[in-house]
Amino acid sequence: MLSDFYDETEPIVNPEALNGKQKHLIDKCLILFSIELYNHFLSHFECEQIAVVKACNGDVPIHSLEYKGERIAFYLSPTGSAMASAFCSEANWLTGAMKFVMFGSCGSLDQEKTKGHFIIPTESYRGEGCSYYYAPAADYIRIKTADRLSEIFTEIGVPFVKGRNWTTDAMMRETKGLVARRKEEGCISVEMELAGVQALCDFCGLTLYDFLEAGDVLSESGYEVEGLNDANHSLNKLFVALEVALRI
Repeated sequence: MLSDFYDETEPIVNPEALNGKQKHLIDKCLILFSIELYNHFLSHFECEQIAVVKACNGDVPIHSLEYKGERIAFYLSPTGSAMASAFCSEANWLTGAMKFVMFGSCGSLDQEKTKGHFIIPTESYRGEGCSYYYAPAADYIRIKTADRLSEIFTEIGVPFVKGRNWTTDAMMRETKGLVARRKEEGCISVEMELAGVQALCDFCGLTLYDFLEAGDVLSESGYEVEGLNDANHSLNKLFVALEVALRI
């Protein structure tokens, strides 16, 4: 059944029908998931609203700021693969951005490897639905910029570890059996967006750079949540993302 999702015939719904002609305002865009980091940008930088993603449950503005002489867009994304992918597509259409830096928290599947390090995913297990509409069915999708992002992290002196990631649509179904299976395959982290957004970017000719910070820990012995708030909202990710944006 999953092999039936991907189809290359002409789409019926298209972004021009919803938003008019594509805009070409900016080249780079940050995808945020933390309201605290989003508000930090708004309160500590001179920000300009350049577009808005319209939705029946509330519009989402896209802003730009200047960092070290370069204008960079940013917006607060919904969580989950389907919505994060849709908003990335809308942001591209409304602003012209072709390069996206996405960053947020994740669960650690190997605390020994991830503790004190950012995570650069190399592949992501497609445990969600969105990616299957943008790429032929397969277990994993390759994160094409992992090597370049590793070079950038080395340049700016940021500790990191590379490894496979697991994207899931069902956080409450991260069972002991599935955790064990993903760990056996080399996954060191789990989150809810990457596979879908990567598939969307591949399909649309966009470039995605993604890094994660582990907060909660999933293991056979239990679930630890003590580090989740810091992983969600710590400011260090914000400035790492800005430095990455300068170098892509």
